[in-house]
Amino acid sequence: MSIISIAQIVISCLLIVGVLLQQRGSGLGMAFGGDNSMYATKRGAEKVIVIITIILAVAFLGTSIASLILAKS
Repeated sequence: MSIISIAQIVISCLLIVGVLLQQRGSGLGMAFGGDNSMYATKRGAEKVIVIITIILAVAFLGTSIASLILAKS
């Protein structure tokens, strides 16, 4: 198992945790007559979790592309 595969496993686990930690918005509930909540900007810990999740997603994409490139050579 290469270092990139191990990195992908670690990043994917952290990415799952990051997505699960985010608060659930009204999302699909609005389609079925949910409340009329206003859009609020993310602040504090919620904003940090979103930024970390984005960074992890980009890192996972990067390791996936690197894995493809190394597999071809």
